[in-house]
Amino acid sequence: MSTRNLTGRLAGKSELGVAGFLAVLGVLVIVEAASLPPAIGQFGPIGPDVVPYIVGGLLLVTAGLLAVDVLRGGRGEAESGEDIDLSVPPEWRTVLLLAAAFAANIVLIDTAGFLVSGTVLFWGSVYALGSRRYLRDGLIAVAVTVLTYLLFAYSLGVPLPLGPLDGVI
Repeated sequence: MSTRNLTGRLAGKSELGVAGFLAVLGVLVIVEAASLPPAIGQFGPIGPDVVPYIVGGLLLVTAGLLAVDVLRGGRGEAESGEDIDLSVPPEWRTVLLLAAAFAANIVLIDTAGFLVSGTVLFWGSVYALGSRRYLRDGLIAVAVTVLTYLLFAYSLGVPLPLGPLDGVI
């Protein structure tokens, strides 16, 4: 088969690249899930490795369905902007503040622990998205972080770093 013939058949099928990316990502997630060590203190059949297997499998199914749809002539709808004015430039301040919240989480998680870094992440995200009720947002951020920690540490058996709070909790 000539390159020109193949190029002609694949013209307008750029979504196949997305399907390929999803397939590679799904395989990567499954391979990484297979290399996870057994969970410490796991009490039942569901441990921390179940979620990556489900996500990887769903990525592979999505990739397959997207590839079949594209090869049958399906096309993604062009962005119509719905309630977005496409002539207005992006709100870079919000994007940068969200990036800063994620970066702070990455920097703080090992030294300050998950409870502190998670609170900074959740509060920083809410602040970046426009909320200015600092006390309420901070209390909700602490509650969400503590609930997330309890879910991961005690329900899934995934130890999260506690930093200086290691002996306290």
